[in-house]
Amino acid sequence: MELQIYEETENEGKSYVVNQMIAFNLKHFPEHLRGRYQPVQLSLRDADGNLFGGLVGEMCWNWLEVQYLFVDEAYRKSGYGTKLLSKAEEIAIERRCDFIKLDTLSFQAIDFYKRQGFEVFGTIPNAGGHTHYYLKKDIQP
Repeated sequence: MELQIYEETENEGKSYVVNQMIAFNLKHFPEHLRGRYQPVQLSLRDADGNLFGGLVGEMCWNWLEVQYLFVDEAYRKSGYGTKLLSKAEEIAIERRCDFIKLDTLSFQAIDFYKRQGFEVFGTIPNAGGHTHYYLKKDIQP
């Protein structure tokens, strides 16, 4: 049988790859860390339920990976990014994570994340003309 490669826009292929990768990875982690793969999603809303930002991530075995953190421009520098990260850290501690990791570009929020206790552990220069930073924060219960 010969296989072909197709570029897809539907989620069936993505779901298959993600689920198979998770199943493969589970075989290589200690028993007590298996089954700890969970999404984390926080929303920033007003009293009427209007959405103004949020945080999207995944708890993966013994860490939380923040994939997206966004606050509408009108509410930036008002402490909401800090509150979202603090809530995510609370969740990570409750779920017995050892660290939080995330990435950002030089024009985004590198200084903000450093003020929140994150440390750079890697960079990629010339990512679209910017620097791509990888950060980690060890957390304690």
